[in-house]
Amino acid sequence: MVAGFVWAFIWLGLGTLALSILLYSSSMPETKLLSWVFGVHGAASLAGGFTAAKRSGKRGWYIGAIAGLLYAVAVVLIGFLSQDIGFDSRMGLLGLIAALAGAFGGMLGVNAGAGANARRM
Repeated sequence: MVAGFVWAFIWLGLGTLALSILLYSSSMPETKLLSWVFGVHGAASLAGGFTAAKRSGKRGWYIGAIAGLLYAVAVVLIGFLSQDIGFDSRMGLLGLIAALAGAFGGMLGVNAGAGANARRM
């Protein structure tokens, strides 16, 4: 689970860097960025769920969803503590996206891990 959490934050950092470059190099206003931000969080949760379930080797959707939810809680907690952001409907949407993307990544990860284990035998 810890490896999935670490990979999720690595992907978050890469996505944040990509969005920063997109904002800098285009005329897109920050107000149009919300869907891109949710996309980055979804990709990060997918990567975290994939890694956690691949290392677990079983119950991929469950492990991935838990990894996604833990990622969402950490992001909300960091945002609340550092920026004093209040809780609103976007936080619930973030949790839903993270859980679904993490579950999907977990399903992919457990199957990728099973394929690698079958080749070793």
